[in-house]
Amino acid sequence: MQRTRAQTALMVPVTVLALALSACGGSSGTGSEDQGAGTQKDTLTLGQTADIEGYNITLQPSYQGWFGDAVWDTLLTCDELNNPSPQIAESWEISDDSTSATLKIREGQTFSDDTEIDAADIQASGELIATVNARFEGVKYDIADPNTITLTWPEPQAVMISRLCELGVTSSEAIEGGHLDETPVSSGPYELDAGSTTRGSTYTLTKREDYWDSETYPYQNLVLKVLESETAGINALKTGQIDGVLASAATIDEVKASGQEAITLSGATTRLLITDHKGESIPALGDVRVRQAMNMVFDRDAIAKQLYRGYATPAYQIFREGTDAYIEGLEDPYPYDVEKAKQLMEEAGYADGFDLQIPSVSGQNHDLLIPYIAEALGKINIKVTETPLTGPDAISNLLSGTYPVPLWQLGNYGDSRQDIVDYILPSGIWNVLHQEDPKVADLWNTVLTGTEEESAQAQKDINQYVIDQAWFVPMAYPNGFYAYNPEVKIPHVSDFANLHPLLRDFQK
Repeated sequence: MQRTRAQTALMVPVTVLALALSACGGSSGTGSEDQGAGTQKDTLTLGQTADIEGYNITLQPSYQGWFGDAVWDTLLTCDELNNPSPQIAESWEISDDSTSATLKIREGQTFSDDTEIDAADIQASGELIATVNARFEGVKYDIADPNTITLTWPEPQAVMISRLCELGVTSSEAIEGGHLDETPVSSGPYELDAGSTTRGSTYTLTKREDYWDSETYPYQNLVLKVLESETAGINALKTGQIDGVLASAATIDEVKASGQEAITLSGATTRLLITDHKGESIPALGDVRVRQAMNMVFDRDAIAKQLYRGYATPAYQIFREGTDAYIEGLEDPYPYDVEKAKQLMEEAGYADGFDLQIPSVSGQNHDLLIPYIAEALGKINIKVTETPLTGPDAISNLLSGTYPVPLWQLGNYGDSRQDIVDYILPSGIWNVLHQEDPKVADLWNTVLTGTEEESAQAQKDINQYVIDQAWFVPMAYPNGFYAYNPEVKIPHVSDFANLHPLLRDFQK
């Protein structure tokens, strides 16, 4: 899953971004005439700002991941504070050293092909997901019986519950058959209606009547519609074509004036991620003075007030308020000062600047953000080139390490250890160059092994360290918005990153 400075520099059209990724992507669909949004309560139709990459369980995003939520259950399910509840596993026990978890599978759960879910399916799914997700690399599986399995990681997992809530389960037979991207085998509440689906545009799913937790999902049909333009999404909501879509500061007043409902969400930080701390790809980025100078050309007050129309607050750190890593009362460590930034660039030997490619993805308001960022960094002779990423592999390319300074509005979790895992540790999904740092490693060891107080302090110390080292350019904590048809009820948002409602949050 970030923006601006001084009033004279805010020449970009004022539109906002309600987007973020905690890890990436999305999908959506529209109903036919007899199942249009707002006319028949048996159908829930949601708009999404990006397409899914495919039907393979390994390709599903967590951001706007309603397709994955519909099709595959996870071992456990977590709420916004990372509190777990049963899903495929009806009970679980985590080892004292946080390296293993033993799970008891609820008997009688089946896939959409009527085969029963068992421990072999969990092992096959975990091993498949490990091929694309470093969080599951090296996990060993010990099957005591068809309904009992122990997962053991090579190292302690500070957020073990998160791992168990992330591991989606598909059929081991489907994995062995090698046809995962054709028709998904569902363990979740819905199954794909391939005949009513147009890939890249509209995905239609129907409820599984034999699903064990059917009451949590009240809609008989789920339709997901890909609407990469925010304007198209808001218009579709206003005209009753969809029941819900992400909105932004640029559109929220229009949404409310049209009689739609909206939820305010504050779970993201707009940021540049400077992942080349050692200067291996771009030598200049290996000098902390350059990274500090990059922070100093952004006027965070102006970003919040003008680019976000006041629907944001300045951000000086990447963590969510109230979490262990968050530093209360932190003053701006890099106040807006172009002259000081130029001085730092000269001291570092980069007064003439350097070239920097920043990738953009459609539907993320990068068309507005990157011109502003290019103008700001241009003041210290950093020449920004926008590199558009398109198609189903856009997010994979974004995270591939080809671009050492991604721009995104990323979610902040209810547990700051997960932020550290995703954004700071060398294995982090968004730490795209995956460079080791001994200071971070030492502090992370304290997070894993220390007392509760020691762990909390170590998380704050990690935060202060990456601030001092300027690993990020945080710009704003923007308010996101989820707009929806008033006939739909969203009594609670249980997303761990507080970016949008999860599928189970949509009620009648």
